[in-house]
Amino acid sequence: MENAVGLFIVISLFLLWKLDFIATLLNLKALDPKLPAEFADVFDADKYEKSQNYVRVTEKFGIFESIFSLMLTLGFWLTGGFGWLDNLVRDLGHNDIVTGLIFMGILFAAQTIIMIPFQLYDTFVIEEKFGFNKTTLKTFIMDQVKGLILLAVIGGPILALILWIFDSVPHAWLWAWAAFTVIQLLLTYIAPSLFLPLFNKFEPMPEGELKDAINDMAKKCDFPLTELFIMDGSKRSTKSNAFFTGFGKNKKIALFDTLVESHTTEGLVGILAHEIGHFKCKHIVKRMAVGIVQSAAVFYLLGLVTGDNPFSHALFEAFYMDNISVYAGLIFFGLLFAPVKKILSIFSHMSSRKHEFEADAYATNAQGTPDHLIDSLKKLSADNLVNLTPHPFPVFLDYSHPPMLERLEALKKLR
Repeated sequence: MENAVGLFIVISLFLLWKLDFIATLLNLKALDPKLPAEFADVFDADKYEKSQNYVRVTEKFGIFESIFSLMLTLGFWLTGGFGWLDNLVRDLGHNDIVTGLIFMGILFAAQTIIMIPFQLYDTFVIEEKFGFNKTTLKTFIMDQVKGLILLAVIGGPILALILWIFDSVPHAWLWAWAAFTVIQLLLTYIAPSLFLPLFNKFEPMPEGELKDAINDMAKKCDFPLTELFIMDGSKRSTKSNAFFTGFGKNKKIALFDTLVESHTTEGLVGILAHEIGHFKCKHIVKRMAVGIVQSAAVFYLLGLVTGDNPFSHALFEAFYMDNISVYAGLIFFGLLFAPVKKILSIFSHMSSRKHEFEADAYATNAQGTPDHLIDSLKKLSADNLVNLTPHPFPVFLDYSHPPMLERLEALKKLR
């Protein structure tokens, strides 16, 4: 490839894939057949071997999937696929906004269909083999259909608005960023009430010891808890989780039914105290603020990439495109921005791991002991077959949570 911009993107994609490949190999090499003594009460020899086999299978499957995805992208690009598709949709005679929606819709639909076999294998072969999968084929299909409908109903208008702004408004990047930020905040507020129930059933937590204990902890922490739910996570998997949603004085907590079934009341309160810790330490607000600032930079650079300048011409020529357009620029910019995005994600993960330690410390102070949270984290590790001995390099690159042994060591020091 003679185009310098295109060559830079190709080399970057290969280097990023190589980086992830090395990280995966190091993770596999770091698997220790000796069970860490800290987990002897929740893992037996068979379960620990099963957890390591799960890591091996999922990591190797991830390598294969990433190779396929990279080859698919490069194959479509280097055979002139983007230019061919752009000419095809332009010949339909619509305006730039409709043309852009059709262009990106076809690309997304094609990618979704091509990747479905990987999702099926992951769900019905790997997760099934290790006892996690509870998803039926009907649920899987309905999830795909609902997701596509939501994307069309919500994503389509948002994309149309951004395309219109870049085509019609001065200082388009600034207005596009402002519109995107407002919509993002609005969706964050309404998604738990409108969209999550489309995929899962949320039942109010029944009266009893657990609800009383959680409400007592919320009052102790001055956490504005308004609703408590049990979510039917077992509909899809035996894995466990918990989360809270809402802004201002309208906080809701949801616990997976699988979590409630396998943990003590004190352990569940410890998990919820950890989530409350994220709120009290303002981690959510900080992450949102960083995301908003980063998106401003992204929209500014996108404006440069899609403008009438030598660089944008070189970029579109690299993808064998005859015309510069905002809709194609969104895709090409994503590929061009990949190295920067990787660097930013490293700093984001570092911050996230720090936040996890802080939330653990908050939960310890709230409960007066780290022991309940320690017990729950150990059970979660066993139930979800967590990799107990990850290599430091992939942790540095990709882990949003600290390795479990590090969390437990930090918690024990709080005694």
